[in-house]
Amino acid sequence: MNFFDIRSRIQPAALTLAASLMACMPAWAVDPFTVRDIRVEGLQRIESGTVFASLPLRVGDQYSDEKGAAAIRALFALGLFKDVRLETQGDVLVVVVEERPSVAAVEFIGLKEFDKDVLVKALKEVGLAEGRPYDKALADKAEQELKRQYISRSLYGAEVVSTATPVDRNRVNLSFTITEGGPAKIKQIQIVGNKAFSESDLRDQFNLDTGGWMSWYTKSDRYARTKLNADLEALRSYYLARGFLEFRIDSTQVAMSPDKQDMAITINVTEGERFVVSGVKLEGNYLDKDDEFKALVKIGVGKAYNAETVAETTKAFTDYFGKFGFAFAKVEAKPEIDRQNNRVQFVLQAEPSRRAYVRRILVSGNNRTRDEVIRREFRQYEAAWYDGDKIRLSRDRVDRLGFFTDVNVETIEIPGTPDQVDLMFTVAEKPTGSISLGAGFSSAEKVTLSFGIRQENAFGSGNYLAVEVNTSKYNRNLVLSTTDPYFTQNGISRTIDVFQRTTRPYLGDINSYSLVNSGLGLRFGVPVTETDTVFVGANAEQTQIKSGTGLPYPYQKYAADFGSTSSAIPLTLGWARDGRDSALVPSKGTYQRLNADLSLAGDVRYFRSNYQYQQYFPLSKKYTLAINADLGLGKGLNGQQFPLFKNFYVGGLGSVRGFEQSTLGPKESTIQNDPTSAPVYLGGSKKLVLNAEFMMPFPGAGNDKTLRLYGFTDVGRAFGENEKLSLGELRASAGIGLSWISPMGPLRFSYATPIRQQTGDKIQKLQFQIGTSF
Repeated sequence: MNFFDIRSRIQPAALTLAASLMACMPAWAVDPFTVRDIRVEGLQRIESGTVFASLPLRVGDQYSDEKGAAAIRALFALGLFKDVRLETQGDVLVVVVEERPSVAAVEFIGLKEFDKDVLVKALKEVGLAEGRPYDKALADKAEQELKRQYISRSLYGAEVVSTATPVDRNRVNLSFTITEGGPAKIKQIQIVGNKAFSESDLRDQFNLDTGGWMSWYTKSDRYARTKLNADLEALRSYYLARGFLEFRIDSTQVAMSPDKQDMAITINVTEGERFVVSGVKLEGNYLDKDDEFKALVKIGVGKAYNAETVAETTKAFTDYFGKFGFAFAKVEAKPEIDRQNNRVQFVLQAEPSRRAYVRRILVSGNNRTRDEVIRREFRQYEAAWYDGDKIRLSRDRVDRLGFFTDVNVETIEIPGTPDQVDLMFTVAEKPTGSISLGAGFSSAEKVTLSFGIRQENAFGSGNYLAVEVNTSKYNRNLVLSTTDPYFTQNGISRTIDVFQRTTRPYLGDINSYSLVNSGLGLRFGVPVTETDTVFVGANAEQTQIKSGTGLPYPYQKYAADFGSTSSAIPLTLGWARDGRDSALVPSKGTYQRLNADLSLAGDVRYFRSNYQYQQYFPLSKKYTLAINADLGLGKGLNGQQFPLFKNFYVGGLGSVRGFEQSTLGPKESTIQNDPTSAPVYLGGSKKLVLNAEFMMPFPGAGNDKTLRLYGFTDVGRAFGENEKLSLGELRASAGIGLSWISPMGPLRFSYATPIRQQTGDKIQKLQFQIGTSF
């Protein structure tokens, strides 16, 4: 038997070179022959077809030493074998392999900072995962990747050691022993070279700081290169927005203590002179629309140079070119500097380049949300001319779905096809559901359970689904709501509400009265414009007063007028426009909402409307002023009084803080003509609520917007149908509060003191709310 053996356990590149050299040596040379058969030996988990598919030899081919060396290189290139050799038995070629062990399990010892899944995903990206071949070089690479993950969290002293333990069936258990250590914290930030602005003003632009008593929450004293780069860009923008055209950051030094626990950052800057804009000129091809482009210029002549207005102008120009299909338009703002007088003139040079149309639109990052949910928001279509306005509108519409933390659009040129582009929409999904589960115990009610679930993107379909259940003996609720935002292909939404609410005041008597309100609602949302939606629909409602102990007189009168069971079929009409920059932490923009109900059928006839207006003013990067107005008006029709159960309520969170919930308005005694009996707060057919809030960072939290303080002033009251809206009757309060975007949702705490009250008002200074502003 003739055989030759080419074997090595060194790195693949070195082994390939050795195999090539050895195959060429006369002592190992094999005379060429025709391969009659090929056998593979040593396989355990890998299919033989994988080997045959990689071999450059087939049965019937002429074997040579060069082809043998090429076969070995090809098999090692698979990364599946740690040893390969070729043998010949007559005219039979035998491929003998030794498989690399596979990774049976990956374990982390000493892990605290990260969730295991985060690190498993990071290792998978470098090629190390359960079921994949094990390689010591790959394990070393994995160690470096884990250290990189820890460095991203400022844990520079973290140590990672990998251990491979052999187990059965040629597998290994891979464990990473981690000593995390403490995070490196910033002890000093120094800016050198500043003259026009104080160092404290400049450091206010940074998100990184030297720590404070809230650093455990904000982690703002943990160094990260990405955070520093963002702060340097904020520093540059601060100068460039105030006339310093030639400002530059000369160098940045980051020094670390020997124990890798403390860091010092030194930033050297050159401010340059402050320049004033002397003029703006347009040069180049503006498609014979020079006047239209001039109207887009944001650069203020005679004012200090501001890089933001220059950037806004060039972006407005390129966007306007995109409206006409010029996806590759180039607009450059060239400064002509007069250093003697510290003035600068800008020449806006434009070249539309070529017109293009969109070949394909790609979507990535939507692991759960269906493609159609995103694509139906597009206003730019495939095989249509590139339109910058429609692309931006498509991006904004996808973002307004509220299913994603980030939405980006990238234009991709197609090689060899200068008049076509692809668009890549990349989204980052966020959790869109919430579950609440509660339990309570009292001697009166024993055990009560409450459950609620809300999913804004149910099963990735884009539909809204909410269920609320409360098993309390005295307040039983069952509410089901679902919305299909694309009930029709042109974007008309459909919402169905089913509800039953039972209220039974606790009087220590099982025979006490109860109020039952049940119904079914159907409404449609019709998009009138890209930002405005009109809602139309109808409800069928029934209100039942079950007589019993303690039934207040107002309810007795209502039952006498309309019967113990009354029905209504109100038609609904609404309009909404949301121009805020964020629904959770708004800092600018407006929000408006108008709703109206009209009941012309059933036992009760009435009209009810509600209008809300919010405006947010960004005073600076840190401070925001917000105002809110909430107006309500209801009136009975056909000579009837306005239904008691449709009244507006004012007081407490969401209206006038510092007073008990729903207590600011008309009230009557539980027992007629007995003022000593407990009052019943009836609400009113009219309401006026005004709020103002001044929001600021929480002390020690830097620029973190998830934790903020706010001062507020509230004014408002509800008024009865026969009561005039009197400013003298309005209640007012002022106070401070805390807003926290917590893992369970937005939380708001407030402490308010009434500054305008009347005898008998119920005060509640400390209050708590889960929800958004106002």
